Amino acid sequence: MEYRGFRLSRSKTEYLRCGFSGVDRDDGEVTMGGVVVPQVEKFKYLGSIIEESGDIDEDISHRIRAGWQKWRKTCGVLCDKKIPLRLKGRVYRMVVRPALLYGVECWPIKKTQVQRMMVAEMRMIR
Repeated sequence: MEYRGFRLSRSKTEYLRCGFSGVDRDDGEVTMGGVVVPQVEKFKYLGSIIEESGDIDEDISHRIRAGWQKWRKTCGVLCDKKIPLRLKGRVYRMVVRPALLYGVECWPIKKTQVQRMMVAEMRMIR
């Protein structure tokens, strides 16, 4: 489907109805060109997982996994005893920490979730 240069894929298009206010509204189905667009409970947008309820637990888990993935890729530098500690710290702050903390400025975070992030970071640093 194309609207003035904008292409939209019917097979990939989905929508999320936000229930942040707690008011349950059912406005019916969303259709596009006679085809019903599926409603989802969560989706990934710009690297963050957005959930219908507004929870961020899955996004936190995703960020922790991304941080560990970057840590494993840089493990050759971070675990080498011949490399100075100062250089290891710089590599960690420039590679691993941004992957771990991407998008946290927008999170309505709770103390337990902060604790999860701190535990993951301390395990990486050790």
